[in-house]
Amino acid sequence: MSAPTLDQFQRQVSELLLRHRSLLDVLSKYGQTGSAVNRAVAKAVTECGCIELNAKKQAYSDETDLTEAQSMLENHMNGELCEQCSDVLRAELGRNLFYMSALCNLLDIKLEEVVANEADRCSTLGLFNMR
Repeated sequence: MSAPTLDQFQRQVSELLLRHRSLLDVLSKYGQTGSAVNRAVAKAVTECGCIELNAKKQAYSDETDLTEAQSMLENHMNGELCEQCSDVLRAELGRNLFYMSALCNLLDIKLEEVVANEADRCSTLGLFNMR
């Protein structure tokens, strides 16, 4: 069985969304699920310990070219998600994607177009796509 396309997923969300048809409800659920993603990452660090954070100032110089700088910058993370934390994060990210899709539905925006536009922006701007 192949994975559904973003368009198929968006139609499925539209069919399933019963309780939160209000834009304000969807916005609040989208924010809540985003917070749940953040919390799941924090729990992987603080409760499980499968990943560790060692955040510090990035060693970056204005004289360094962008390609070299990209290889020098760190993600401040050590370790890998364990299976349980990975499963929790996948579920939380899925809920977040569900409400993002619901928000797109209410605003008549195609999620597939959002992804395609962002991919185009990334490929056009390359390393200059820093936000």
